[in-house]
Amino acid sequence: MNKSGRVLTVLAVLLALFSAVGCNKLRARDQLNKGVQAYKNAKYEDAIEHFKDAVELDPTLVNARLYLATAYMGQYIPGADSPDNNRYADSAIDVFKQVLALNPPKEQQIHSLKGIASMYFQEKKFPQAEEYYKKIADMDPNDPETYYSLAVIDWMQAYQPDQKARAELGLKPTDELKDKKACDQLKEANAKEVEDGIQNLQKALQLRPDYDDAMAYLNLMYRQRAEYECDDADARKADLKTADDWVDKTMATKKAKAEKSGPTGIVTTESTQ
Repeated sequence: MNKSGRVLTVLAVLLALFSAVGCNKLRARDQLNKGVQAYKNAKYEDAIEHFKDAVELDPTLVNARLYLATAYMGQYIPGADSPDNNRYADSAIDVFKQVLALNPPKEQQIHSLKGIASMYFQEKKFPQAEEYYKKIADMDPNDPETYYSLAVIDWMQAYQPDQKARAELGLKPTDELKDKKACDQLKEANAKEVEDGIQNLQKALQLRPDYDDAMAYLNLMYRQRAEYECDDADARKADLKTADDWVDKTMATKKAKAEKSGPTGIVTTESTQ
């Protein structure tokens, strides 16, 4: 075969490859669209299969992976400890991580990080959830909900030792923790989480001053701090007073929002004027 013949052969092969790639991309988008439609019709398993086919046909199609991960996530039932259910969680996390490995635009990275953090949170894997919420905060430091989520994790990690200490002493929920040794142990276990939680909630409120859920958790955080202040009655009294103040602020904010909302409960521009 002469030189021109070899060139033509190579060109023919390249054209065939490009044609196959282009065809696969079109088929991938078709599978993506079918998956979205199936998901809208609550045919979740069918949607998952379509999204998987789309990813296989076009591994660069980021949206197909995002939809696939979201579909897995939607199938997960929090608290149901079964192999199939846990597999949905693992699959969602794995596919979200695949998206991150493709280094997509910032918005898609944040979406994936939030998906991973949410899945770990629902599985009650709080250290892992905290790790990913911090990554979100680094990438998008102006999202109050991220700091709120971090604070909820802080509170849940502090609540468990608190309840354990109470159970060991046979205390009722309304009883004051007075045992010096138990207080010291609780402070050692909880102080960092409580202080981090308060700081995270304060950040959330700086970004969203009417964030009533954050206010409600500040009440809980100050009560957690008061729990281990056995040897400082004034500090305990002050923290309980602050907690009560946040209860009042929460109720006042909720009331103000209700008064500004329309018949559907949605705050409108007109109703705030």
